[in-house]
Amino acid sequence: MKKTQKRKIFKRIFFVLTISGLLFLHFYVPRFITEIKNPLIQLIKGNYLITAVPIFENNELNGKYINFNSFDNAKLSSYLTYSSLDSVKGTIILLHGIRSNKESFIELSNKLSKLGFNSVALDSRAHGQSGGTHCTFGVKEKKDISELINVLSEKEGITENIGVWGQSLGGAIGLQALGNDKRIKFGIIESTFSDFKTITNDYFNYHAGFNIRPLTNYLVYRAGQIAEFDPDEAKPIKYCENIEQPILIVHGNKDKRINIQYGKDNFSKISSTKKEFIEIKNANHLNVWKTGGDEYFERIIKFIKENTVGNTV
Repeated sequence: MKKTQKRKIFKRIFFVLTISGLLFLHFYVPRFITEIKNPLIQLIKGNYLITAVPIFENNELNGKYINFNSFDNAKLSSYLTYSSLDSVKGTIILLHGIRSNKESFIELSNKLSKLGFNSVALDSRAHGQSGGTHCTFGVKEKKDISELINVLSEKEGITENIGVWGQSLGGAIGLQALGNDKRIKFGIIESTFSDFKTITNDYFNYHAGFNIRPLTNYLVYRAGQIAEFDPDEAKPIKYCENIEQPILIVHGNKDKRINIQYGKDNFSKISSTKKEFIEIKNANHLNVWKTGGDEYFERIIKFIKENTVGNTV
């Protein structure tokens, strides 16, 4: 085979690979950012993530599933655990992190019940038993919270002393919900980010060891197009200025996934006169509760009681 023919074949292969790579970047890679129930991701992680978790009814909790349609007809699943005391001090909406589910709150729901609080553990859209494919990092989820509050009012008569307790992604949703819906009276926000585009760049660097910001920003906006939301609206820090309710911002100082500075940035923008920043020493992104221990939990419960005691639901 002549050298000129080899060069032509090489150029064709290179051209095909380049075009294929660009098409893959344009159409598929952005789905890894927002598409929670991505078949390839599920294949890599395996179905054990779905089948190995406990379920609420097997834990003898006094409660029930509440399934409802959100503002855009997305089907969402939640579990309402009732207070085990004669009176109800408040109701706390529990919001999990990305690729987690409401079952992660079974133990917490039980503790809150024994202390006299209802809790509502929600599967965010595209997570757990909720419908949908894409996470929108609070843009649509904050409206889901408002719809859940509507359902609690209409079906359960729960209208007062409603708070949110969110972790990571759930914390970002919680901040946006607090700034969007004044029916939420207090919030506990753990280990969350301030801006979706910024944290996506951070995550590329965290997982890949490098980041090409223009490319990552392009993938973020493509992800927004695919998931039908504006990435520039996924900014918890923007909603902090509207938060006048009592709030705790919590972050571990060894968090390598979401830097503690983002928690401090959110805190600085919150308008509430009753706000507190809790830094959990030596805690990373996943072990705030374990590292904080009983002392941390007691501090949280004290805050909740301060903002609910004296009122009944």
